[in-house]
This record gives sequence, structure tokens and C-alpha cells, in this order.
Amino acid sequence: MPWSVAFMVVMIVLITAIAKTSRARYQALGRDDTEVRPADAMRAEQEIRQLKERIAVLERVVTDNHGSVSLDRQIEQLRDR
Repeated sequence: MPWSVAFMVVMIVLITAIAKTSRARYQALGRDDTEVRPADAMRAEQEIRQLKERIAVLERVVTDNHGSVSLDRQIEQLRDR
């Protein structure tokens, strides 16, 4: 077996071992990246709620036949949020 193939096999095994060890260490320290933090979930829920409100206003603007003054007022309300 050529030395380059043996070297590549050793490097692959070494990289895999280092990755597994690092992952285990971070999980033991509580730094697991897959964990969703409550603050992040609350922020995401708030953003989704705001986006739903904006979509509802946009749907009303598109489907209603109000005057341009009402349309301008609704657009300004969206900008203020």
C-alpha cells in the first residue's frame, strides 16, 4: 500500500475522532447547537405574529375598494411597525 493512501486513511480517522470528541465536549458543557433556546423561540413567535398581521393588512388593502386616503393610512401604519 502506497504511503499516500495510508496517510489519507490515517488523516480521515484522525479528523473523525477529533470531530466526535469536540461534539461530546460541547454537549457536556451545555453548548449543544441543536438546542432551541426559549428566548429564540419567543422572538421567532413574535416575528411570525407581526408578519401575519402585515399579511392581513396587505390582503385587506388589495381586496378592499377604499379610497386612496385609506390606502395611504394603512401603508403608513405598516411602515411604523
